[in-house]
Amino acid sequence: MSSDTKPKKSLVLNAFVMMCSGHQSPGLWRHPDDESWRFNEVSHWIELAKLLEKAKFHGIFIADVLGGYDVYRKSLDPAKISGAQWPVNEPFSVIAAMAAATESIGFGVTASTTYEQPYHFARRLSTVDHLSKGRLGWNIVTSYLDSAARNMGFTEQPKHDNRYAQAEEYIQVIYKLLESSWRDDAVKLDRTSGIYTQPDLVQPINHKGKFFTVPGPHICQPSPQRTPLILQAGTSRAGKQFAAQHAEAIFVSAHAPEVCARSIAEVRELARTQYGRDPTNIKVLALVTPILGRTEEEARAKLADYRRYASHEGALALFGGWTGIDLDQYGDDEELRQVESNAVRSTVEGYARFSPGTAKWNKHTVAEHVAIGGNGPIFVGTPSQVADGLEAWVAEADVDGFNFAYALFPQSFKDIIELLLPELRNRGLFWDDYAVPGGTYRENFYQKPGQSGPLDEHVAASYRWRADVPPEEHIIQD
Repeated sequence: MSSDTKPKKSLVLNAFVMMCSGHQSPGLWRHPDDESWRFNEVSHWIELAKLLEKAKFHGIFIADVLGGYDVYRKSLDPAKISGAQWPVNEPFSVIAAMAAATESIGFGVTASTTYEQPYHFARRLSTVDHLSKGRLGWNIVTSYLDSAARNMGFTEQPKHDNRYAQAEEYIQVIYKLLESSWRDDAVKLDRTSGIYTQPDLVQPINHKGKFFTVPGPHICQPSPQRTPLILQAGTSRAGKQFAAQHAEAIFVSAHAPEVCARSIAEVRELARTQYGRDPTNIKVLALVTPILGRTEEEARAKLADYRRYASHEGALALFGGWTGIDLDQYGDDEELRQVESNAVRSTVEGYARFSPGTAKWNKHTVAEHVAIGGNGPIFVGTPSQVADGLEAWVAEADVDGFNFAYALFPQSFKDIIELLLPELRNRGLFWDDYAVPGGTYRENFYQKPGQSGPLDEHVAASYRWRADVPPEEHIIQD
């Protein structure tokens, strides 16, 4: 290997799902081969977990929202009719069932720091980490839907930077509860002395901040990872600062690698220079929807078939929620790159730049663009062609893996397993087995046996009350 040739990355691969029908491809629940509408059934999720673990997927990344998509047409009706992430269930509830049916696959679950008290949420994190034997990840979001805010006692979302300021304090409280409140060996289970938990090895955290007052102590004993694997999505200035300090994995969604390459590099540089982290320990995962065939013609026929069922109204409902833009105000044939709104023009020009073959961009063009795969690219072709596309993302944006969305559930994942994974393995891009079978999410994520807790360089590790630290010497940092 020449000195300027980088070794190939072993890709981190997740399934990207949500407890609803269709997820990133609204309307596809109508397809005769789709089963995403079964999301209310626990067997649906157990079957998925077993399928993906057999194929050695790293994890199942579960998205979530706390409100409906009601920007488009100023109504929730398009989302209701099309099933565009509506209805949607709470994701933590099903993790224990999936974990009981598997041994090694991880579960990254989305939860917001904006609307739930950290003391209450920390209990859920510890409980699910216990029940999954340390296979929980937390995808930290600050929420983006005003419909959620209105149902949580607000008139609208708190301002963006305020949400991140609250998130920063929130995660500090979480670290204090999960890492500092109990010493590693506080639970004794000493049947001779009758001591279950040694009292002086559990301490209050006495947190008093701008947003939260939490005396503690944590109500749960230390779980296998203590702090779940930390995932995060956010490319704003505040989001990048937050990710540079806290994220172990970053989720990005963009239609081309050059859109996010600079942002990824900036986060890694911030992590290195401001927080003393090895930037290669932050794994970046890009959203991709593969549509695979044994021939390119077969793959393109699948895409054409899927487009027959895709809901443009559902796509515009999702677009409205993601961007805050209601495209219903524009005419059916109106060129959106020429409208007065800067937000509309810049958003649509971003799409158009990477779809040069599209002559006109009206609201129906946008709908077709996002109706399958949402705000990420669709890779259509043979296993070799799709693998080439993934390698291009790795080379151009320096991503470390992918969150694979589906067009059809679970058929899209079966196609990935049958067609794409053998190609990736042949190229040395995907492992043959878990690095630590039966291990925690973090052990397999970093491929380091024994690495159940955050890396020593991570800020959460500085909160850890280790077994060799006497109670009188333990300081809970602010």
